[in-house]
Amino acid sequence: MNMPLLREDEWPELGELVIATVSRITDYGVYVTLDEYEKEGFLHISEISSSWVRNIRDFVREGEKIVLKVLRVDPERKHIDLSLRRVTQREKRDKVLLWKRSKKAESLLRSASQRLGIPLNEIYEKAGFALEKAFGDLYEGLERAAREGVEVLLEQGLSKELAEVLTEIAKEKIRISMVKVKGTLNMRCTKPDGVLRIKEALLRAKEISMPRGTDIRIYTVSPPRYRIEVTAHDYKEANAIMKNAFETAVDSIVKAGGHGIMEGG
Repeated sequence: MNMPLLREDEWPELGELVIATVSRITDYGVYVTLDEYEKEGFLHISEISSSWVRNIRDFVREGEKIVLKVLRVDPERKHIDLSLRRVTQREKRDKVLLWKRSKKAESLLRSASQRLGIPLNEIYEKAGFALEKAFGDLYEGLERAAREGVEVLLEQGLSKELAEVLTEIAKEKIRISMVKVKGTLNMRCTKPDGVLRIKEALLRAKEISMPRGTDIRIYTVSPPRYRIEVTAHDYKEANAIMKNAFETAVDSIVKAGGHGIMEGG
């Protein structure tokens, strides 16, 4: 579980990736502070690089934050051995991203704590655990609230007051990126009331079920061409909505005695 708060009373697990700040460099290795645990760890010179290390400062410097892998943990001796050379570039990238999201989530909870006058730990107990359980990531839950509204948090059992404050803060602080896809639908119906039947088919397409936070717009280019625009959180979601809207419109107009095809963007 990705805790946004410090875990002073816990120890990292073997193989775990941790964010550490370089505190002291010696001839034989590096002493670091584990940012997520506030514990000291040691990076031996042999675990800095797979190549020969002539000068440790060619690889790390005091005050630098680095991603390390936990090799050994001895709570009794209060000792943690770490490795830099065993961390892949992908692991480093993913861990840094996760760490940044965790820090952002903590910042949002701190803002909620200040607005409500409730201790940060209490805010976390009332919201953090529920959102991590539901979404696997606290920040993901807050991002969903920014996109889709307060209902996302209410559904996880948060109180109305806390859910509303967190949603308000999330909308203020989180920049939501959306994507848009477009398609052109060609529909014809030669029945006497063909225009009304086309209108009904387009209305059915516009009223399809969609995830919260997404949108669909349908308008006339010039008969028999109609434009469909879908705004969603990513292209996979947008294309799925577009496909559903297209199929709904075509199925409706065919049943009404007409026909329709998708021309593309």
